[in-house]
Amino acid sequence: MRIYDNPARSEWAALCRRSLPDDAAIEERVADILERVRKDGDGALKALSQEIEGFVPESFVVSAEEMEEAARLLPESLKAAIRVAAVRIEEFHGRQIPGEVCWDDGRGTICRRRYLPVNCAGLYVPGGSAPLFSTVLMLAIPARIAGCPRRILCTPPDKQGRIAPAILFAAGICGVDTIYKLGGAQAIAAMAFGTQTVAKADKIFGPGNRYVMKAKQLLNRRGLAIDMPAGPSEVMVVADDGAVPAFVAADLLSQAEHGPDSQAMLLCNSAGFALQVQEEVDRQKAALPREGVVDRALENSRIIIFPELDTQLEFADMYAAEHLILAVRDPEAAAAKVSAAGSIFLGDWSPESAGDYASGTNHTLPTSGLANAWSGLGVDSFLHAITTQKLSREGLAGLASTIIEMAEAEGLQAHAEAVRKRIYGNN
Repeated sequence: MRIYDNPARSEWAALCRRSLPDDAAIEERVADILERVRKDGDGALKALSQEIEGFVPESFVVSAEEMEEAARLLPESLKAAIRVAAVRIEEFHGRQIPGEVCWDDGRGTICRRRYLPVNCAGLYVPGGSAPLFSTVLMLAIPARIAGCPRRILCTPPDKQGRIAPAILFAAGICGVDTIYKLGGAQAIAAMAFGTQTVAKADKIFGPGNRYVMKAKQLLNRRGLAIDMPAGPSEVMVVADDGAVPAFVAADLLSQAEHGPDSQAMLLCNSAGFALQVQEEVDRQKAALPREGVVDRALENSRIIIFPELDTQLEFADMYAAEHLILAVRDPEAAAAKVSAAGSIFLGDWSPESAGDYASGTNHTLPTSGLANAWSGLGVDSFLHAITTQKLSREGLAGLASTIIEMAEAEGLQAHAEAVRKRIYGNN
């Protein structure tokens, strides 16, 4: 990790840049996958599975027998941990259900806003070298709380056509309706368009690699609803000299091990602390099984020294981190000054790992600087709102002159006439 000592403001924008290589080739490849699945459904999924994975599963749908086997294979200690996390996530998310809004003006007009669940929620859970069964909890639990009538899940199988048992167990306790052995952009395409086997989703949720995220972005341009545009994972730690260097280094490494394009950032107020953390990073990473991945992520990671906390927080707002750890002596006061972050972790004893697994908050968060406008996943992500209005004749009469005046000023005469004919007849 390179150290930058009190950089000028003119350098801040460059220091906020993520490692986002040109993806023109990925976009072309993903666009081709989407079109093939749109045209040929299951036939395209089978061909793409053979091309990309080297095999085609006997069935894309996970069977009840496979669900039962997964539960038998999983250690009881891990099943217990998943259940604890699920309860905590449900407790926090269960408090997020928005209520209906009703306003009666007392003069003949009643306006309401009510929330309805997405009919079919399409959930994507990454597999590969690190099957993210925790993501099943983060997606399926709020979808269930929101009341989505149907919840489907796609996740890539291994070379033997099997899904990680922890993913299947988590999906089972969360009430996922159907699980498909599908990964990559083709899985997103299948849920977007629907095939002979895969149900069509109304909105797609979940993280993934660059192909998955590009598929979501391209389909969003066509009108498909997605949870959020996202990219490689990231963490920013703001630490004062009272923070524990070993803790800070561990937090940076826990993010770097996600993938080679992840980014870890440290803002601190002294060169001495920066060097202590750098030494800890070098020492701790040697014991990690994913050291190669970590090394590549750290190439694009930075330590930045700012003497004042207010300057650090100003830079943090510009960066708008997915995860922001405030390892400072008054983290609540610091958090009150932050306006752009996906999720904030307060104090020395709040590692980002807690939010990833079991604190109760959601780990599906905006990245790439989008936390200045986008929110992390919650129950509201699985809902959409409908407004209604009911006017009596008296209510409309009381608003008639206002509506007519505004409609005619905008040159929309038919709007004005729709009111005038009701209240004033054909005069």
